Amino acid sequence: MSDAGSRPRLKLGGHLLPGLAAVALFAVLALVFLQASFGEPVGFPEGASITASIGYAMFNVDTEILSETVVSGEGFVVAFLLIAIVLDVAIDGAVFLAKREDDGTIGGVLADGGREIRDAFRGGDD
Repeated sequence: MSDAGSRPRLKLGGHLLPGLAAVALFAVLALVFLQASFGEPVGFPEGASITASIGYAMFNVDTEILSETVVSGEGFVVAFLLIAIVLDVAIDGAVFLAKREDDGTIGGVLADGGREIRDAFRGGDD
């Protein structure tokens, strides 16, 4: 018996190009990352409250009159607000998908591809 027909064969051709491009991109990005130089890490001052700084920046409190150490919190506020918006959209989407209609079916989603609506307009099944 010959098993020549059951062995896997490597098919060469144009379908390998996207994979080779991905490997080349990975190699370039790895090379750039490994050769990048970063400055010395700098922390926040001793006793600085990041949470308080975000609150002061959100409510535009004058930080010069405060006795505690405050860092600039405007950059944190932007990230904080963006995360809040993304989470709000996610919750709204979850509520929309979980909403039930009067007859007990899930509203807002056509999981059947719209067959029920199509059949209702056509007057029955195909």
